[in-house]
Amino acid sequence: MTERLFLTDPRLTCAKAAVLAASRESIILDRTVFYARSGGQPGDRGVLRWVGGETPISEAVKGEGEEIVHIPAPGAGLPPEGAAVEVEIDWPRRYRLMRMHTAMHLLCSLLPGAGVTGGQVGEERSRLDFDLRESPERTALEAGLRLLIAADHPVTAEWVDESLLDSSPELVRTLSVKPPRGSGRLRLVRIGAGEPPVDLQPCGGTHVASTAEIGSIAVQKIENKGRQNRRVVIALAA
Repeated sequence: MTERLFLTDPRLTCAKAAVLAASRESIILDRTVFYARSGGQPGDRGVLRWVGGETPISEAVKGEGEEIVHIPAPGAGLPPEGAAVEVEIDWPRRYRLMRMHTAMHLLCSLLPGAGVTGGQVGEERSRLDFDLRESPERTALEAGLRLLIAADHPVTAEWVDESLLDSSPELVRTLSVKPPRGSGRLRLVRIGAGEPPVDLQPCGGTHVASTAEIGSIAVQKIENKGRQNRRVVIALAA
């Protein structure tokens, strides 16, 4: 398996690792700071360095079991198996994705009870699709986001027993994708220190430490994507 260092410290930009396997299609390490594409959040980009060479990584994706696959750029050199490498992510890109992903949790909190039918985290724009008969009001959503961001709510992650989903199925907002089960543990992302929290959902993604870090967010548009499907597109300021 690949140890996921980003789960305990999403601000860790580089780390030492060992190469378990390397080919033109994939590089497997024993540990990594690279987030693997999942849950609508893109995989990290960055670079691997070792004595005598380096390899740009175009994206990290999930592999077999608990492996994370680092996809080398076309034509890049490969580290020898067993080599010690330094792994470093493109931090400015990751940080924008962290701000965006956290903002999407806030957006969910403003539409309580609405199931999420799809979504995509982007560097500049992101979208969430909601199971709603009527479109929400754009300016009201934008004002709500502005207030939650300015309130500087803490953002934390906690591990709980996965059986919590049996007693609290409402924690899962996504309708088509459910959190993986079988490990016995479930990672929850909590926004807000009070009870009830601003938002509480299973999530394996990376987030900022407080809502104030998100900065300025605009609700660009709300689209009708079906009889009962409304797409909300948000954009992040520089």
